[in-house]
Amino acid sequence: MSVELDNVWRTHLVRATCETEAFPSNYGAGERLQEKILQKTAKIGIIGQGYVGLPLAIVFNRFDFSVLGFEKNVEKIKLLNEGVSYIQDVPSRDVEKYRKLGKFEATSDFPRLKDCDVVIICVPTPLAKTQDPDMSFILSAVESIARNFREGQLVILESTTYPGTTREVVLPILEAAQKQTNKQKLRVGRDFFLAFSPERVDPGNKKYSVFNTPKVVGGVTSICADLACLFYAQALKQVVRVSSPETAEMVKLLENTFRAVNIGLVNEVAVMCEKLGIDCWEVIEAAASKPFGYMPFYPGPGLGGHCIPIDPSYLSWKLRGLNYTARFIELAREVNASMPQFCIRKVISALNMDSTAVNGSRVLVLGVSYKKDIDDVRESPAIDVIHELEAMGAKVDYYDPFVAKLNYEGIQKASKNWSDGLGSDYECVVIITDHTEVDYEAILKSAKRIVDTRNALKKFKHEKIVKL
Repeated sequence: MSVELDNVWRTHLVRATCETEAFPSNYGAGERLQEKILQKTAKIGIIGQGYVGLPLAIVFNRFDFSVLGFEKNVEKIKLLNEGVSYIQDVPSRDVEKYRKLGKFEATSDFPRLKDCDVVIICVPTPLAKTQDPDMSFILSAVESIARNFREGQLVILESTTYPGTTREVVLPILEAAQKQTNKQKLRVGRDFFLAFSPERVDPGNKKYSVFNTPKVVGGVTSICADLACLFYAQALKQVVRVSSPETAEMVKLLENTFRAVNIGLVNEVAVMCEKLGIDCWEVIEAAASKPFGYMPFYPGPGLGGHCIPIDPSYLSWKLRGLNYTARFIELAREVNASMPQFCIRKVISALNMDSTAVNGSRVLVLGVSYKKDIDDVRESPAIDVIHELEAMGAKVDYYDPFVAKLNYEGIQKASKNWSDGLGSDYECVVIITDHTEVDYEAILKSAKRIVDTRNALKKFKHEKIVKL
């Protein structure tokens, strides 16, 4: 696929359509890297082969680039080099294909970073127990690059982080890396290039993938941005250039804070509607009929995944250091964090309808991934619900067609096998994740009581259903 870059270093929007223009040929290391990118001889190294790194590697493979996938997990390396994918959105056949073509290899040999022209950091950025950012994975990745650094490399951070990380944390470490010959410092924008481009992966999304989700890019210098935009435009459909890495970092946090705050609002609406005796789902559906000025969000048992529950905390942490409280973020986090407990109260209410105590009751959790039709359980509200129910004495099983075994945060269980009468063995079934392929009508027939936190049974009217 060819690419048109309409003065990529001056525009804010790049679309992949036709032939590629060359950059101005007046800067040495950048000019050499530009040529490698355009000729597809640039070797790409991606640190982290998870939900972000592996799909990105395969996309660049499809456009004839060679990729080294750096990973510390020995089992993941073994699987990838055998042509087996452990990421739902990446078919094993693609990994196997590019392994055989010699375009993809997984490795834990980090000194091979010196062979890479472009190095992309796609590592986790969790929160510490104190709710402060855990930068250890980013620091480890950057230090590995610095130990194997050379002139002419383009380094791009994709891991979600707080505004200022690329310039204030990553850049000083790379600037301290010395040329092997004369021991002079490498200078950003001349000897090496640095940018931030936030990942926008949405696991399980059938419409938007890495390829056709617009890519935001902010460089530390203009030339850094030039090269990063040129690089991404070789394999991705649309690139959106912004003025700085800080802007790009803030873009990602705004996107996920927007979702977290609006989900927090609609979760509170669900609580208010319960007190008012109103069906919140009917309210939301009717409000969504307005063709302007409204966007529907939906309540649920809590936030899950690695982005929405975590990323806004990076922004509020940064602002606390500037003596500012991000009030919307803090309030939304409080409301969203309370939803698993609200769900538990619904379970108690459902059991009370049959004069049954939680202690000793059998409960089936339907769906443990954090959203439907994926196998990712990170930060899933199902985990909190299971922990709380078991702490109250319930005997909890789960069924999830995407998660055969659950080994997360102290929970070790295997999914029950599906049968039309699955729900009949339990006093209550709790729908946490509304997977598409589940036969909800069969569950409705067999279950004694159902707590539906996702409105999965909206087509059915029955007294045994307790809605969120």
